[in-house]
Amino acid sequence: MENPRQSSSDAARQTEPPGKTKHLMDIPVFVISGGLLLAFALLSVYDLELVASVVDRAFAVSTRLFGAYWQVLLLLTFFIGLVLALGRTGRVRLGGVSEPEMSTFRWTAIIMCTLLAGGGVFWAAAEPIAHFVSPPPIFAVDSTGTLAAAHNALAQSFMHWGFLAWAILGSLAGIVFMYLHYEVGLPLKPRTLLYPVFGRRALSGPLAVLTDAACVIAVVAGTVGPIGFLGLQVSFGLEELFGIPDTYTTQLFILLGLITIYTISSVTGVTRGIQILSRFNVVLAVLLMSVIFLFGPTAFLVDSFVHSLGTYIDKFIPMATFREDTAWLDGWTIFFWGWFLGYAPLMAMFVARISRGRTIRQVVLLISLLAPVITCVWFTIVGGTGLYYELQTPGVISVPFEGFDLPAALLAMTGSLPAGFLMSLLFLVLTTVFVATTGDSMTYAVSMVMTGHDHPHTGVRIFWGVMMGVMAAILISIGEGGVSALQSFIVVTAVPVSLIILPTLWHAPRIANLMLREQGLNQ
Repeated sequence: MENPRQSSSDAARQTEPPGKTKHLMDIPVFVISGGLLLAFALLSVYDLELVASVVDRAFAVSTRLFGAYWQVLLLLTFFIGLVLALGRTGRVRLGGVSEPEMSTFRWTAIIMCTLLAGGGVFWAAAEPIAHFVSPPPIFAVDSTGTLAAAHNALAQSFMHWGFLAWAILGSLAGIVFMYLHYEVGLPLKPRTLLYPVFGRRALSGPLAVLTDAACVIAVVAGTVGPIGFLGLQVSFGLEELFGIPDTYTTQLFILLGLITIYTISSVTGVTRGIQILSRFNVVLAVLLMSVIFLFGPTAFLVDSFVHSLGTYIDKFIPMATFREDTAWLDGWTIFFWGWFLGYAPLMAMFVARISRGRTIRQVVLLISLLAPVITCVWFTIVGGTGLYYELQTPGVISVPFEGFDLPAALLAMTGSLPAGFLMSLLFLVLTTVFVATTGDSMTYAVSMVMTGHDHPHTGVRIFWGVMMGVMAAILISIGEGGVSALQSFIVVTAVPVSLIILPTLWHAPRIANLMLREQGLNQ
């Protein structure tokens, strides 16, 4: 790789003219990404069956051709990141500043809430029970309904939401972004990830436009899905708790409130709205976890976390490289890998924006180790509690969950707790805020792509925040099928994104070692 400092100044001048041009909308990227996403939504309204059929075929081709590659890509990203963090390069300070811009608690809160997202609430309740009633093929199927099956179900959930899922969302790509943007002066756009490979050709022209557009499409699709599902799920919960009719009107009011929250948060920026919302989210999540832990099946949860974490670590490589049942893989592991990969470039941009002044060791260890362990604790408390009640009274969670009803599984679990009504209500609030923190951060990140600047124009942020909400409203107008088609489409969009992420496997270590020498830390 050529030294970026020696060859990027001309490229930066060509792609980022001085002055206010940095805040202008990138029209080609906007037209391609926005146009294709809007066309997907409108075509789904016109003929959902046709869209679902095309998406399903594309999904099957994507998982067959790229599934194994994604598994290897996530594994290498995790292990290379750990090597950089635990070696001498771990001391390298990122972002071109000597001190972090925000406190460790606030930084951690934003990372946790943004990357865990709303899926971490409903999936935490639903995925363990799904693996409990239908054990993953890597585990013994004859253990169904037993304590061993409960531990295995949690271990499989840890795999999908643990070390690999988190590592791809900002470790190596975050290092590349922080150096090339803050210290070299290249735009904060996905195209910058390809600069070490293609040089100036990656920063302007068709390749640059297609790179940015592909990443925007993937992340908007990945965010609109949870926004739409939230409208459906909270509407279901309000009917269960208060008898409010579960209608499209109710769902629209929920979406309107959500759009308002995350758009205002995005407009006020990372140091205000996004930070405040994330802190509230963390406080509420810790409060709910503490209540469940203290007044729920405490001993069972402790034993399950220790045992399941041990199983996860013991079978980490076999689970991560499992290829014997591709049908099961496509519906679970590969689906999740595609979803997270689609988020990877823009999540890494957001991580770069809020992590200035942090060392490689701090960034990688938080994202790749600490955050996954906290996520495993969260899944144990939420999902493990549901498993406990299911073991005590078979059917109490699994029957409401039939048909893969995620919100029903969550409400069945919270309803079994002391003060079940209040806990159910608070979990709905928590889910809403979780999705809002993802909405505000991704609105901010997409706006950065459109401007190439880490302080995008307010109007750009408002536009993308509203657009994602409108797309969700269009899709849920045709029922869960529209959002479900979008969820499968997410995996298809991950194909080009996974190729954009690939070069970070070798360029992140090269950049880390270059910075090690520049900062005089190699002695």
